Amino acid sequence: VAGGGPGGPGPGGARVWGGGGPGGGGGRRGAPPADVLPSVVGALVAAGVLYLLTGRLAPVDVPPPAAGETGDGGEQGAFDRRGFVLAATAAAAASAGAGLLGRRLQASRLAGVSASRGDVVLPAPASPATAIPGGAELDIRGLSSFTTPNKDFYRVDTALVVPRVDADRWRLRIHGKGVARPVTLSFQDLLGRELVERDITLTCVSNQVGGPYVGNARWIGVRLADLLREAGVKPPSKGGPADQIVSRSVDGMTIGTPVEDVMDGRDALLALGMNGEPLPFDHGFPVRMVVPGLYGYVSACKWIQDIELTTFDAYDAYWVERDWSREAPVKTQSRIDTPRPFASPRAGTVPVAGVAWAQHRGIARVEVRVDGGEWHTARLAAEAGRDTWRQWVWEWPATSGHHTLEVRATDRTGATQTDKRVGTVPDGATGWHSVVVDVA
Repeated sequence: VAGGGPGGPGPGGARVWGGGGPGGGGGRRGAPPADVLPSVVGALVAAGVLYLLTGRLAPVDVPPPAAGETGDGGEQGAFDRRGFVLAATAAAAASAGAGLLGRRLQASRLAGVSASRGDVVLPAPASPATAIPGGAELDIRGLSSFTTPNKDFYRVDTALVVPRVDADRWRLRIHGKGVARPVTLSFQDLLGRELVERDITLTCVSNQVGGPYVGNARWIGVRLADLLREAGVKPPSKGGPADQIVSRSVDGMTIGTPVEDVMDGRDALLALGMNGEPLPFDHGFPVRMVVPGLYGYVSACKWIQDIELTTFDAYDAYWVERDWSREAPVKTQSRIDTPRPFASPRAGTVPVAGVAWAQHRGIARVEVRVDGGEWHTARLAAEAGRDTWRQWVWEWPATSGHHTLEVRATDRTGATQTDKRVGTVPDGATGWHSVVVDVA
């Protein structure tokens, strides 16, 4: 199969497949040279196997029968079955050995990368996050915790295999339109700068109304706006020529972020840590972007290695090419966590609780209604910041029967969540989350 690619049937085709196929490390920009070793080993073995086996398929001359034996005389072009079987057996053994060697090479590289993460010690932030208010966490069973543990934090990306980047080799380049002083930074460069710690809720644009693709974490990193200003970048409102930041991941993903939003004073970070530890590999180690108030596909580049200043007119990032909006501020949303859909609570006082979010605007009010009736104001948990979600609860005097619960939120600009249901494309879903229950 390896020989059936662009190079045709033979060793040349094997080389093409091994060096640039879907599993080859060489196909990923920015990959360290060691990533290519397993593919190179596989390609060389494949080439050798094909060369050996095709040689055994060549015709051989069979001598004529000896005197007294029956036969039709000399036969030319016969197939050396015995030789082919022996060669195939040897090839299978060589392939197994190559596979084992490739796995050991890859395991050795991954062990080194894991060690590079294990060696990271995050310094104390110069600007620590404010303490979470005691009333920010409501003690209600089934309610999402204020801080989402790393293991439970949602992951949405296009990486078929999670990139494993060595922090010691990682570099970030900042360049492009309006950059007076291009810069290249190492991981240690970032660790040595003033670090900022903030609680920020992230949301994926593919999150349906009431969906799970939202979570809150405590991030530590470097303010991206500071790095841009040091490179000479000005936002469009101050005469800067670039209105878009194109961030590129080691796996080739591109994400476009408005320059104005990054430089308007919000805590847009190049994050190095998450909930008190270095970023997990799944969430972008060694460095990722975190910009409060914007959906992830226009702000939250994982495994970032390149930042280019450009314009929206000049370049469409990955998801914009696929008909998603260029700019995507997070929409005001709320979700019922408990009771769960089709639950059967007992009649009496039933806590209806959940979370609401409107990053960079904050939540001012949450309301709940039953069976299309009047709206009831829920009790809000203490606000930990306008860039985080907020828990809420309403004590429902439930009566027996089949009921529909609905929720809506109002942000601090005075805008109330719309009841109009639309899907996620092109810039995020809208509508009220509802839950159907049967009260016993």
